[in-house]
Amino acid sequence: MTDRGVLFEFVQLGNQMRVAAIDEATAIEVVVIAPLRASRADMQRLALAKLRRKIEEKGPAGPQPQSGKYA
Repeated sequence: MTDRGVLFEFVQLGNQMRVAAIDEATAIEVVVIAPLRASRADMQRLALAKLRRKIEEKGPAGPQPQSGKYA
């Protein structure tokens, strides 16, 4: 994932922070909820770790079959 871009979105919800991490290449998104007292860097690390796990679970994306076409 070192060559991929990741977008982070921070939204405060009461006394918690909602952090979304989105992989630019695949558009895969994960969300974590963290306490406000956590550092921004810790929140990003947590979200990035979750995003990496989700991308690894999906595996490499191969060609998608086209629906509606039969030989």
